[in-house]
Amino acid sequence: MDNNINTPKPSALETIKENSNYLRGTLNESLTDPLTGSLRADDQVLIKFHGTYQQQDRDLDNERRRQKLEPLYSFLIRIRIPGGVATPEQWLAIDALSEKYADHNLKFTTRQTFQLHGVLKRNLKTTIKEINKTLLDTIAACGDVNRNVMCSANPFESSIHAEVAEDAKRISAHLTPQTNAYHEIWLDGKLLEGGEKEEEPLYGKTYLPRKFKIAIAVPPRNDTDVLSNDLGFIAIVEKGKLAGYNVSVGGGMAYSFGNKSTYPRIGDVVGYIPKEKVVDVSEAILIFQRDNGNRSERKNARLKYTIDRLGLDFFKAEIERVSGITLEPVRDYKFSTMGDKYGWTKSADGFWHYTVFVEGGKLIDRDGYLAKTAIREIAAIHTGTFILTGNQNVVIARIPESQKQAIHALLQKYQIVEASSLSMLRQNSIACAALPYCGLAFAEAERYLPTLITRIDKVLEENDLLQVPISIRMTGCPNGCGRPYLAEIGLVGRAPGKYNIYLGAGFTGERLNKLYKEMLNEDGIIEVLTPILQDFAQTRLQDEHFGDFVIRKEYIKATTAGLNFYE
Repeated sequence: MDNNINTPKPSALETIKENSNYLRGTLNESLTDPLTGSLRADDQVLIKFHGTYQQQDRDLDNERRRQKLEPLYSFLIRIRIPGGVATPEQWLAIDALSEKYADHNLKFTTRQTFQLHGVLKRNLKTTIKEINKTLLDTIAACGDVNRNVMCSANPFESSIHAEVAEDAKRISAHLTPQTNAYHEIWLDGKLLEGGEKEEEPLYGKTYLPRKFKIAIAVPPRNDTDVLSNDLGFIAIVEKGKLAGYNVSVGGGMAYSFGNKSTYPRIGDVVGYIPKEKVVDVSEAILIFQRDNGNRSERKNARLKYTIDRLGLDFFKAEIERVSGITLEPVRDYKFSTMGDKYGWTKSADGFWHYTVFVEGGKLIDRDGYLAKTAIREIAAIHTGTFILTGNQNVVIARIPESQKQAIHALLQKYQIVEASSLSMLRQNSIACAALPYCGLAFAEAERYLPTLITRIDKVLEENDLLQVPISIRMTGCPNGCGRPYLAEIGLVGRAPGKYNIYLGAGFTGERLNKLYKEMLNEDGIIEVLTPILQDFAQTRLQDEHFGDFVIRKEYIKATTAGLNFYE
């Protein structure tokens, strides 16, 4: 393949990054402008690298327009927590900030971290400064850089969890941008003389062509959807010890309606590396994408498109050349589920762990169900850790025997729902935030999926399927934040109240689904799913998953690679 093609003109965002003086731009001026709740246009791009997005409350747009007011602008703050592990003290501090400066909710993302929504511009700097006081931060939680590094949240299943979680932290630290802009703008750091001469040793002045995501999974649980990431590491355990990792590359969920040059893709597992090489390989792959990614068309800028354009052979040769590491043959592994293990579990080290189901990833006190208060009271006495999961739930982890009864009593006091009382469909559900804050959303997700599941549950109950595991995910747009293309039932917003439905993904996260029907309202979704679920109940094979069933019965073709997503 001829790689010496004339480089097209960089996109406008590349120019913004290059001229930003390492992510400073005019953010200080924008933040102190009292005449608007918004930022200047270029600063809305740059602030993402600092871990925040400008948004607006779309529920209020019409009323504010009627009153001749600008939209109610506010900011999403995303915190960087490698592996999703937080201390009780950090939990209490973030909870308090959500009450004081945000919309009183804690949103758990599908990348194992907290999001605060509804933070006004005048409170933005104070909130980020307070987050940093907890020894957490927000830098690189968004933007064209390496994002929050995920890690399986399963200390109850694997004795190597702590070691793998530490690798997630090491990767995250090594790939964090080095610009002083973050400290100058948010933490009152001293402005460096000659800031224009500052260097980013890994990223350069224009950082990456697009976002970059890394996850680690510990089989048999693929709770990080490891193959959906630009770079994935699959832990290989031999004789009870972490030997190394299989490496997967080129995953990514987003695509654009009507643009067949875009598609979701699961990663290719390309080789094995010893555990001590995980940071070096991460750097080499990031550098490959930095130097070869598409900087003219952002819709085709992720690593998945770079690999499909240049080929896996070229990719592997470059990684081995840059890192000096030979990719060894892939070692055996097996995933059994993408889901979380709920309720009480005791690990081999004697600690207890309790996984709390958090519907839609939103921890909130509402309608007498005081889930947020319950976890706050638990955090006040807990001596272990909290682990946010890739499925938007939370593990109260490392509970000593002496504390188990007290924590159990608080769970009972606040009547925290036991996941075992819910349908398996609800237990295996994910929803992105969508409306009202996300400007990309065409339809509801987090606020609506619970209602839709209640209707689908009636169909499941009629067919004795309530306790059969089926995964369902809903997003408000096709950008894939909730990884809908890895769900056995994927629902993607196309217009207000209308969704495209995708079927046929694998239950373990190793096969994409495919578009089945378009522009369905709620009744249409139920009408489409009911006969298929009835057929599933009557003719499925022993232990057959729903995604496998719809392919075997030819409701949908299997998507074996991103490039045949449309076939």
